[in-house]
Amino acid sequence: MPDHYFDPGRLASFADVLASELPGTWSSTYHPPEHKDDLAELADHIWDMDLVAESLAMRPLRHAAVLTREDGTQLVVLDRHDQRYGFLIAAVAPRDIPTEAFRGMREPDGIALSDDPFLSAELVAGDLLSRYDAALAQVRHNATDLTANSAGIGPSQPERVILIWQADGSLTAAPATDTVAAVLLANGFVHDEQTGTYRLSGDDTAAQARAVRQTGAQLAAQGITTALQHPTARPAPTASAPAMPSSQARTATARTR
Repeated sequence: MPDHYFDPGRLASFADVLASELPGTWSSTYHPPEHKDDLAELADHIWDMDLVAESLAMRPLRHAAVLTREDGTQLVVLDRHDQRYGFLIAAVAPRDIPTEAFRGMREPDGIALSDDPFLSAELVAGDLLSRYDAALAQVRHNATDLTANSAGIGPSQPERVILIWQADGSLTAAPATDTVAAVLLANGFVHDEQTGTYRLSGDDTAAQARAVRQTGAQLAAQGITTALQHPTARPAPTASAPAMPSSQARTATARTR
């Protein structure tokens, strides 16, 4: 069977188009096999304990493309190794945050993509980016508390807005202040007079993802954190993933439980 999953030109071209289609301003950087140190460092920071972690446990990272947003947020695109055409994409954990800030955090696990970069961009914007932005906001909040504790001034207690996924794909929030309510309304949330909550439709997932990012950024500018929450936990996987290589396993474990 041809080694279709190791095609430098195919991966680099896909990543370039994908970067141009994602909301916001993104750039794409291809890392060939010769960039061994960069690839090893990248593998240690892939923020995933599911599909992508399993893939890396089966095969080391031979090459990859890193997508970087203007605010420094990064995603990594890599080959699939299950003989299916397409790619995997995962979040890259920020390198400037201490390991302790990741403890207890659920990873914004990566997803599988087809080889169509236009459809893939819609999937990334409507799924992975929303979860990634929420996870980033939480670990930065955790890091702030760690800094405050080390300085002996106690943990900070900023206002926090929880966005809860609903069964129909919408998001709801129950803001405690007029400031938060105003930001939600400005980004497409609709106020429900009966329940007092604010709802963001999930009919257009790309528009929903943009609204979530903009809401998070505007609230963060006012010192207010945001987080996404599911009403019920994700079902446990039916089979355990293969053991991860030692260096990657140590890093992933340190960033999680």
